[in-house]
Amino acid sequence: MSPDHLEGKRDGTMEGKSQTELEKRLQELLDRRRTTSTLRKLTLPLANQVDFSSNDFLSLATSAQFKSLFLEELKNANLPQGSGGSRLLDGNSTYAEHLERDIAHFHGAKAGLLFNSGFDANAGFFACVLQPGDVIVYDELVHASVHDGMRLSRAGKTIAFKHNSVPDLRDILQDIVDEDVLLRREKRRVIVAVESIYSMDGDLAPLKEIVNAVEELVGSERGYIAVDEAHSTGVLGHQGRGLVCELGLEDRIFARLHTFGKALASNGGEPSNVFLFRHCIANYDSAIVLGSSTLREYLINYARPLIYTTFMSYPALVAIRSSYTMLQTGQTVALQANLHHLTRTLFNSLGALRTRSSAAHALLKIPSACPRSPIFSIQIQQPKELARCLQNRGLMVRAVVPPTVPLSTERVRICLHSGNTVSQIESLIRVLEECCEGRALDRRKETKSKAGKQARL
Repeated sequence: MSPDHLEGKRDGTMEGKSQTELEKRLQELLDRRRTTSTLRKLTLPLANQVDFSSNDFLSLATSAQFKSLFLEELKNANLPQGSGGSRLLDGNSTYAEHLERDIAHFHGAKAGLLFNSGFDANAGFFACVLQPGDVIVYDELVHASVHDGMRLSRAGKTIAFKHNSVPDLRDILQDIVDEDVLLRREKRRVIVAVESIYSMDGDLAPLKEIVNAVEELVGSERGYIAVDEAHSTGVLGHQGRGLVCELGLEDRIFARLHTFGKALASNGGEPSNVFLFRHCIANYDSAIVLGSSTLREYLINYARPLIYTTFMSYPALVAIRSSYTMLQTGQTVALQANLHHLTRTLFNSLGALRTRSSAAHALLKIPSACPRSPIFSIQIQQPKELARCLQNRGLMVRAVVPPTVPLSTERVRICLHSGNTVSQIESLIRVLEECCEGRALDRRKETKSKAGKQARL
């Protein structure tokens, strides 16, 4: 094999000596993203970096207490490793059904159905629940899984409303009611799709106002609301029950999605050095859809991501059981409280930074009010440069650019965890200031250099 051939393999520009026409087209599209600095790449975590990036909000992934509960439950339950097949064939179990009932009870729902991932749950729900001609009205920033489900659905129309804008939602709903005769005759329905916490901005939906608008304008017999609680599970509400429970809206929401791969540590993070704990838990971002018993039965019959896939393994179910044991027994209450304390600390520190540093004030756009979530969106031009600067100083943050977020909203995304410390936040702020001052200095030098060249001309 020639050196040139090996180099082609290494740099990813070819899969051998030649490319097919399709591969050439794919390469053109990749190159287009590369030139606009929007090319996605897989990265590996670096050792000894402070985590300001992952969704492990309660730091359960590194909790010795959680690990102990998991291993004890795994031992006592005496379960096999794999599920054995699809839920509808050989993958079901008393353990899974009892777990579903307990989770539904904890969140004040009548029933629940487990899915292998939050993406599967969202996509499966929206693809099959909407009946022919129904209308979906969705927040413009809802998750990609909702968009995929909507594309596969039988909905007659999908309409986006401005992010978290209740007035815009009300205008859209009023137009639908005024124009749709079948809706007025109760032959058609409207489902409104929102998230409780939006993963890229960290802001909360004005959920009570949204519910009131739907019930007032469309009516509870024709208007339904689906809430993705993925980022609020374990973070909001009493014992981490989520925003719906915090607001007492359990009986006014048609469907809720809770995932277990973020605050509940059934996926993501670097749990421990125990092989079983790392590899059995870290491969799942499982989820549950909560609603009525009728909705559960319907999803069992029509949700293709549930029907045509092998169900999650027993160790994954045990991990979920262990995390809910901690929620139900109040073992996460202190972690939740500390997380919100750290959120206020970071918000106040960012405000102080922009006050004292003209460079930070000019470069950074921070939230105008303290978030109720641990997610901070720090908008800045060329966020990858800032992310690299922070990463080089041992602070793991991620830049987020289009198409993941809308154009002109590029940002560095900072996520806090209950395991972070005030000292780590102070270090983050200090390095952030140094990076901003360094960038401002580079710009002044660049401007001075250009001015000198023009003067010589």
